[in-house]
Amino acid sequence: MNTQFPVPATGPSGPVPGLAVYPLPGQRGVRAAGEVGLTTRAIWEGVLEQAVREGEDVYYLELSDVTFVDVAGAGALAAAAGQLRDGRRFVVRRPPAALRRTLDLLWPDHAGIEVSTS
Repeated sequence: MNTQFPVPATGPSGPVPGLAVYPLPGQRGVRAAGEVGLTTRAIWEGVLEQAVREGEDVYYLELSDVTFVDVAGAGALAAAAGQLRDGRRFVVRRPPAALRRTLDLLWPDHAGIEVSTS
């Protein structure tokens, strides 16, 4: 997967948050940069749908360059993780603090999501 989108793009009202997604070298997964919100949700959901289809036991989401994930983006992650068969999981590396808090609050013990801060 080599999906690239400008970070940030420019719209009629000024800068529009963007999301860039790149393959993660040496591992099954992606590195993302930017924001997950209303204008980028379709990109994020596409990444998650592809990850579910790939069928890997562990799929890495490197989010150290993601500055924000809204509640709907967190919900999309939880929904995608719910589609994983037993034993499969997303490893979410270095997510923004708001995503960690949202997952802890709304999906505290989701078996398909492992959050790594290192």
